[in-house]
Amino acid sequence: MAENRTELIRERLQQLNPQTLIIEDQSHLHAGHTANREGASHFKVSIASAQFKGLNKIAQQRLVYATVADLMPYPIHALVLETQVPQD
Repeated sequence: MAENRTELIRERLQQLNPQTLIIEDQSHLHAGHTANREGASHFKVSIASAQFKGLNKIAQQRLVYATVADLMPYPIHALVLETQVPQD
């Protein structure tokens, strides 16, 4: 199931043309939380995209959240984001 959710996130984030994209399922760290018991997942996403150029961290994260909005709050309950502009 987590693999499917990872792929859903990966598919959505392709529209940001990521130079780097790492998706880590961290649901096991939230065992026992209400959303986790109900089947929602927690992920950490590290992404570098040229589309972040000129945006502050909040704007970068909003852009990421906008691309996965249809997956939240279910099946994805939470995302920890690390965003950056790729080095030239």
